[in-house]
Amino acid sequence: MPDKKTSKQKEDSLPEKGKILISQPFLEDNIFSRSVVYIVNYSDEGSIGLILNKIFPLDVNDIVKSLQQSNSIPLYCGGPVGNDVLLYLHDLDYVKNSVDAGNGLYLNGDFEQIKEYILKGGIVEGHLRFFIGYSGWKKKQLTDEINEKTWIVSPCTNKIAMNTNAQQLWSDLLSNLGGKYKVWAHFPIFPSQN
Repeated sequence: MPDKKTSKQKEDSLPEKGKILISQPFLEDNIFSRSVVYIVNYSDEGSIGLILNKIFPLDVNDIVKSLQQSNSIPLYCGGPVGNDVLLYLHDLDYVKNSVDAGNGLYLNGDFEQIKEYILKGGIVEGHLRFFIGYSGWKKKQLTDEINEKTWIVSPCTNKIAMNTNAQQLWSDLLSNLGGKYKVWAHFPIFPSQN
């Protein structure tokens, strides 16, 4: 369950690396509906994020043949861009060529070191997450979407970003924000069927 203290946000919060985007319940989009997106890069030129709560129908072991002998590793849909790209978010600070993603987390890096960590029995849950694709926004696009009230910007922690309870993450984060957000957390997917 996300930490209430670190989940608080202000209406005027700005996006930045290491924060999360929580979609409004009214967003009707196949990919981003009820999603939580971790911002791994934010700049004036554009932004990149990874959806934390959409599980892909395959495991990592299904697509990385050298990991087939290891325990099943969940694979997440990071977003609609680059669906032929495998990305990984981790807290392994020794992995060469990884990129600082905020909150003590890193993006990608030397895949051989990642495989070695897994094959030697390293703990994956809470330390390493794999994604197919990513979410991307052009210059000012994300700011426009926030101004249109598509997203709620909220602080994040390593614990939230590595949370494996994908099905509850969106509603838990909204509930922890309190007020109207707590009500939104229970908003039906199809209001007409309420």
